[in-house]
Amino acid sequence: MSVKFEQETVKKVSNVVEEAAKSAPGPIPGTKGNHPISAAVGAALTGGRDNAGNMGYLSAYIKQLEENPLRTKMLTAGTLAAAQELIASWLAKDRNKHGNYFTSRVPKMAAYGALISAPMGHFFIWLLQFIFRGRTSLRSKVMQIVVSNLLFAPIQNSVYLVAMALIAGARTYHQVRATVRVGFWKVMRVTWIASPICLAFAQKFLSDELWVPFFNLVSFVIGTYINTVTKKKRLAALRKKHFGDGRSNSGMGRPDDYPPIGPNPPY
Repeated sequence: MSVKFEQETVKKVSNVVEEAAKSAPGPIPGTKGNHPISAAVGAALTGGRDNAGNMGYLSAYIKQLEENPLRTKMLTAGTLAAAQELIASWLAKDRNKHGNYFTSRVPKMAAYGALISAPMGHFFIWLLQFIFRGRTSLRSKVMQIVVSNLLFAPIQNSVYLVAMALIAGARTYHQVRATVRVGFWKVMRVTWIASPICLAFAQKFLSDELWVPFFNLVSFVIGTYINTVTKKKRLAALRKKHFGDGRSNSGMGRPDDYPPIGPNPPY
């Protein structure tokens, strides 16, 4: 009896949905009308027919990428770069002399992401996709990864380290050069591990428009982690130097800023 009741209930619901789909004036917005029943169910589950076809946040972002690619990438990279510095400072308890996590490095990182990282990544990704346009063989995909890691990544990483040195307060050529020498191969090792995996994923699953935001997101996650670890190590070294192993300055300020050793900068 229970089985019979369930079957009758399912049949009645199906009939109601089918009648609603047939009586609806034309296809539901955002659908082609080829599957009216499933479209009616989907519309009912996501806000009803009145809300069907409305653009979600991801769709709106993709539309902006298509219409204003460079501007959208600049805003994205700047926001993520500033957020990376702010979150890493909070996780590492790295505060300025006033006890704030929002240090002068946050807006500087935002400027770097928007004005340097995003335009450079926009050009390199365009060049990489232009060179291998229409090539879908395994050999072409492997060559795309090789070119990205051996040609573009060293340039991006060098620019990244120079920018970080300047943001941290380096003012002479020797200070900038020392930062690049210390951090270059550390950054390249991270790049050569993460970049092939991410690039292979992008080749397989993402459209060309989504490459830059995807690499920005990956760089944000990895960069936040490494920046946090670097800050913690530097703060521990400063506490040991100034207070000894048994004392702590509670994360309240530090003598100078320092350049973080991060991953491949955002594409």
